[in-house]
Amino acid sequence: MDAKITLSFDASVIASAKAFAEENNISLSRLTEYLYRQMTSRHYQSLEDLEVAKWVMMVADGQAEYKTSKPRKAAKKEYYESRKKK
Repeated sequence: MDAKITLSFDASVIASAKAFAEENNISLSRLTEYLYRQMTSRHYQSLEDLEVAKWVMMVADGQAEYKTSKPRKAAKKEYYESRKKK
């Protein structure tokens, strides 16, 4: 059963990934699913250990920047604090 998620990426990365997926006759959704399956199928010590790391670097047109988000609680607090200032 499929489940939907929302992801945010740099627009140029999406364009490159879509082109790559199209060249390989696969949807971007299935390509993303494949990459997640690869990442979670083994126990990796770091992101650079992933077998897809070189491909990610290639699609990103340079050094990939791994961004992490704030914990949900911190983001929520920041949001409410910003609303109080208005």
